[in-house]
Amino acid sequence: MTATALPDGLKKQHVIDPEICIRCNTCEATCPVGAVTHNDANYVVDPEKCNYCMDCISPCPTGSIDNWRIVRAETAYSLGEQMEWTELPSQEDLGDVALAASLADASEAEIAALIEAAHGGAGGKAVPPASASKPAINLFTRAKPAIATIQGNFRITDPDTESDVRHIVLSFGETQFPVLEGQSIGIVPPVTNADGKELPIRLYSVASARDGEKRNANNVSLTVKRVAGGLVSEWLCNRKVGEKVFVTGPFGATFLMPNDANANLLMICTGTGSAPFRAFTERRRRAMEGAPGRAILFFGARTPGELPYFGPLQKVRDEVLAKHLVFSRVKGAPKEYVQDRMRAEAGALGPLIGAPSTHIFICGLKGMEAGVDEALAEIASAHGLDWASLKPAMRGEGRYHVETY
Repeated sequence: MTATALPDGLKKQHVIDPEICIRCNTCEATCPVGAVTHNDANYVVDPEKCNYCMDCISPCPTGSIDNWRIVRAETAYSLGEQMEWTELPSQEDLGDVALAASLADASEAEIAALIEAAHGGAGGKAVPPASASKPAINLFTRAKPAIATIQGNFRITDPDTESDVRHIVLSFGETQFPVLEGQSIGIVPPVTNADGKELPIRLYSVASARDGEKRNANNVSLTVKRVAGGLVSEWLCNRKVGEKVFVTGPFGATFLMPNDANANLLMICTGTGSAPFRAFTERRRRAMEGAPGRAILFFGARTPGELPYFGPLQKVRDEVLAKHLVFSRVKGAPKEYVQDRMRAEAGALGPLIGAPSTHIFICGLKGMEAGVDEALAEIASAHGLDWASLKPAMRGEGRYHVETY
C-alpha cells in the first residue's frame, strides 16, 4: 500500500472553505470537468465529478479551494450539504479500530500521511494573523441581500487617462453590516449576459476601516475600476448618489489586518489591489497612532495619473505609511515595477522579511505575483534567509497573504 492509497470504503473528498472563499469564481471557471458549482451562498465541489486533477488549486487567490476530508464513500458530503455550510466541518472520526484494521499492512508513516491528507491539501492552508479580530462571514446572500445606498461616487484617477477608477461609498442605514479591513463584499448585478442569464456576484475589497468610511457612519467604501465591456463595473461606476445596490457578504477570513501595533505591514499592490491597504492604513492611523510597527507600501501603476488615490496618498504622513509609488510608463523615465523598487530597497527589506513580527500582503493583478515572489526570494537570500522554507512558514503563521485576480 502506498501513502496515497485509501482503504476500501474510504475516499478523499475535495471541499471548499466557505469562511475563506471570496466567491471570485476562479475555481468554477478553471475546473475542466465541471465539478465546481455554486449557489447564492457557497462554491462547492461535486464528489461525483471531481477527478483530483488539481487544476483549480494554484489559481485560487485565497487557498480556500485547497481543503480535503476523508469520508466513507457512502456518506460523502452532498452538494446540498456543502451549499448550506457556514464553516468547514471537522474531520470525521472514522473509528480508530476500523481504520487501523483496514490499514493493517500499512506502515506508521503511511498511516500518518493518510491522516495528514485529511487535514491539508497541495499547497497548505492560509490562516489569519493571530491577533486579527474574528470576522463576520456571509451574513447576507443573493437570496437575502443587504440594501445599500450610494453615498458617494468619485473618480480617483486623472480624467485625462484611460483608467477610470472610482471610490464608491455605500451606506447601510439601519442595517448592520460589520466588516474588517481586508474583507470583501459582493455586489449583486441587476443586469444579465447576452443569453439573459444572471451574472455571478462581483467581489470588491473594502477600502475603508472597520468603523466606516466616516467614523461610526455605518458605511463602507470600494475601489472600482470601470472595465470596457464589463457589465457589472460599468453599471456600478455609473450609479448616482441615492441609488440602491444589493450587497452580499462579508467574505474573507484570512486576508485580515493584525490588531498588533508592533506588527510590521509590508503591503505590495497594483491598481485596485490598493483597496485593502487603504483600509489597513486608515485603521492604523485611527486606532494605532504612534505604532512602533512599520507600515510600508509598494504601489505600482502605469503613470501617476493612473494610480488610484495618488493625491490623498501624498497627505499620509511617512510616520504612518512609508510609500513607494512606482510607475512603468512615465515618458522619459525607465520602466519600473514594484519588484524593481523592492530590490532597490533590499537593504531595508531584508531584516524586515526575517523579523517574526512582519506580515506580508500582496494584492492586485495576478501577473505581478511571480515577479514579487522572485524579488522576495532574492532579497531573502542576500540576507541569509531561505525563502522557499520561510514563505510557507509565514503562511502557516498567518503572516503571508496573497489575493490576486
